[in-house]
Amino acid sequence: MKRIVVIGGGITGLAAAHRVLERSAGASQPLEVCLLEAGSRVGGIIKTEERDGFTIERGPDSFITERPEALSLVRRLGLEPHLVNTNNSHRRSFVVRRNRLLPVPDGFNLLAPARLWPFVTSGIFSWPGKARIAMDLVLPRRQARDQADESLAEFVRRRLGREALERLAQPMAGGIYTADPETLSLQATLPRFQDIERQHRSVILGLRNRGNGKFRSEQTGETVSTGRASGARYSLFRSFDQGMQMLPDQLAAAVTYLSSKLNGHRNGPPIRVDTSVESLARHTADGATRWFIRTGRNETLVADAICLALPSYVSSRLLRRLDAELASELAAIPYASSATINLAYKREDIPHRLNGFGFVVPFIEKRTVMACTFSSVKFSNRAPEGCVLLRAFVGGALQPELVELDDSELVARVRHDLSELLGVHSSPMFAEVSKWERSMPQYFVGHVDRVRSITNRVGCLPGLALAGNAFQGPGIPDCIRSGESAADKLFDSWQQS
Repeated sequence: MKRIVVIGGGITGLAAAHRVLERSAGASQPLEVCLLEAGSRVGGIIKTEERDGFTIERGPDSFITERPEALSLVRRLGLEPHLVNTNNSHRRSFVVRRNRLLPVPDGFNLLAPARLWPFVTSGIFSWPGKARIAMDLVLPRRQARDQADESLAEFVRRRLGREALERLAQPMAGGIYTADPETLSLQATLPRFQDIERQHRSVILGLRNRGNGKFRSEQTGETVSTGRASGARYSLFRSFDQGMQMLPDQLAAAVTYLSSKLNGHRNGPPIRVDTSVESLARHTADGATRWFIRTGRNETLVADAICLALPSYVSSRLLRRLDAELASELAAIPYASSATINLAYKREDIPHRLNGFGFVVPFIEKRTVMACTFSSVKFSNRAPEGCVLLRAFVGGALQPELVELDDSELVARVRHDLSELLGVHSSPMFAEVSKWERSMPQYFVGHVDRVRSITNRVGCLPGLALAGNAFQGPGIPDCIRSGESAADKLFDSWQQS
C-alpha cells in the first residue's frame, strides 16, 4: 500500500490529503494518508470563535467564487446548504480621504474606472488627479520589446498617475496582498491589467469595452471577469452560516472518514496534531524512493511521497540538505505579518450609518488601521440584535512594526482611528486581537520566474510536491487548487509507474 505524508494542516494540506483519498477511492487503489500538523489544531489561519452571540473571524471571513476550486470542494463536502451570501444592501466600500469615508466610485475596477461619470464626480481624487487618470485614454501601450515584469506601483504610475496609485490602487490592490505596491509583481497578482493594456492599449477603454463580459488572459490562460461592481465584487463572496471554520472542520472529518473507509486506520488516525517535523531524508534503492520523516515526537515515518503544505521558509529549512538551490529559492520569498482586531459595539454607540461593507485607508493617510470590515453588515447573524461587529486590519509590508505592539496598545490605536473615522467614542463591549506572524507571502517583481525555477527543481525530486499560498495565489481557492494539484501530481505519478 502506497503511503503519502502531508506536512502542514492548513487549508492547503487538508485539501491535498482529501484529494488523494478522493482519487484513491475513485480508482479503487487503496493508499494511506498521514497529515502532520505542528500546532494544536488544523485549519491554519482560518479560525472562527463564538463570544456572547458574536461570530468572530480571526482569519479570513469569506472566499471568492470567481475561481471554482473552493465552491467545488464545498459542494463535494455537502456544505452548500450552509453557504451564505453577502447582504444585498450596502454592497459598496469606502476609501478614507482626510478623515472622511468616501464611496469607491461605481465601476472602479481595483486600478481604473470602467464608468466615467461616477469617477468624475468622486471626491477621492483631485481634479489634477482625475485629469492624469484620464490621460490613460491617449497614452501609448507599453512597447512590445519591453514586456518584463513590473511592479504594481510602476504600472499604475505609468498608466494612471501618482494619485491613482496612492488613493486607490495601493489601499485596494495592495491591501489584498498586505503588500508594498513598489515591490508587488503585477504579473504574479493582477496580470489581467497587463493583458488589457496589450490588447486595448488604454486600461480604461479596455475595461469599458469588456463591460461585464469575460476575456481570456494571455499570460495565465484563465477566463477572467471584468465586471463593473464598485470596488470588490461582493456578490462573488461567500461564507458559512457558522463561520469559515466550517470548511477546515468538515475537510478534516472527510479525511478521517475516507481514510477509515479505505484502510481502517491501521497505522493510527490520519491527522496528527502537535506533531512537528524536524528533518527529511530521501533514499532510493532498487528503483524505489522512500522518504524518511523525523518528527518532534522522536519517531521516524516512512512514506512513498510527501507533500509540503507549509510556508516556503519552513519548506526551505526541511529541504536544505536535499537540494540547496531549491531551499535558497524558497527562502527568498519574503513574508509579511498582520493582525486583525475584532471589536464589538452597541449599534447606538456608532454614529456612522455603516452603509457599506467597510473601508480601506491609503498609506499616505498615516493611520494605524489599513482597512476595516463592517462584519455584521457584510454577513447576517454575525452579531446579536442591536449590536455591531467591526474587524480592523493592521500591519502588512508597509507597517510591520505595528504587529509588534502589545495587544492593549494596538487596541488603543485602532480605537483612536475609529473614533475619528466613524465617530465611535464609547468603549467596545470587547476587543479580540489575532496576530499572524509571517503569514502572507510577498510576490515581489520576478515572482513568476522564481516559481518556475522552484517547479523545475521540485521536478528533480520524485515523490515530492510543494503547495501553499507562496506560489500562485494567497486566497482560499488558490490554496485549495494548490493542494489538490499537488495531490494529483503525486497520484498520477503512481498510476504511470
